[in-house]
Amino acid sequence: MSTAAESRAPGTPPILKVESLYASIAGQQVVEDVSFTVPATGITALLGRNGVGKTSTIKAIIGLIDRTGAVELDGVRIEKEATFKIIRSGVGYVPEDREVFAKLTVAENLRLAERDAAPRRQLVEELFPDLLARSAQMAGTLSGGQQQMVSLARALLNTNKILLVDEPTKGLAPKIVAEVAETLAEAAKTVPILLVEQNLHVVRQLAEGAVVLSGGRVVHTGPALEFLDDAGLIQRHLGVSTEGAHGSDTSVEPAGSPAEKGAAL
Repeated sequence: MSTAAESRAPGTPPILKVESLYASIAGQQVVEDVSFTVPATGITALLGRNGVGKTSTIKAIIGLIDRTGAVELDGVRIEKEATFKIIRSGVGYVPEDREVFAKLTVAENLRLAERDAAPRRQLVEELFPDLLARSAQMAGTLSGGQQQMVSLARALLNTNKILLVDEPTKGLAPKIVAEVAETLAEAAKTVPILLVEQNLHVVRQLAEGAVVLSGGRVVHTGPALEFLDDAGLIQRHLGVSTEGAHGSDTSVEPAGSPAEKGAAL
């Protein structure tokens, strides 16, 4: 049986189209004239140094912060919709800091996320067998890696048109990073993913396309490997060496200016 992602024919229009996106937090401009597209299959990485506006771009797409511009999901404009309507229209969101309900059990966290009449519990159980064994455990007592799995599982319970996944390997041990990467690779077989990720080894492993931000603006788009194999681009936009782009635990350096750091909010 073909998946939703696999059933789209070559040449299919992008699943997500962002045009002239501007966003601000408490009056501070954090995203400036951002435009890019996300294909209907595979993983597209949203890259840049810490603080250049990657998380803000994700939040602006789903209306969590003030924004202007055009956002089109599967051919339908959504930028005027409320966040809950955007999520219901088929956007799965995995936030940067997991944001599990600490005082609820794993099972309760998952039940709260269900919005489909027939949630994909079997898929979640196959991808996250450890969560099944911990279904009665309070989410706040889980390790960071286990909480990340809960966050991913909540998004995958529903049939989505796209997943927006923000820093899924942040602060995790190498073994857990590998498990998260494997889970994302499996998820991408059924749904396209826009992935914010600082670990360039994970990006190299997973991403087909790359959108690179600097100072709240898009400065490069193209195939992910083409970008990661260009020493000049890596140094200019991410602040790491060519060797670092191939390393197993390399993360992008912080942005330099206070304005860029503010864009991380």
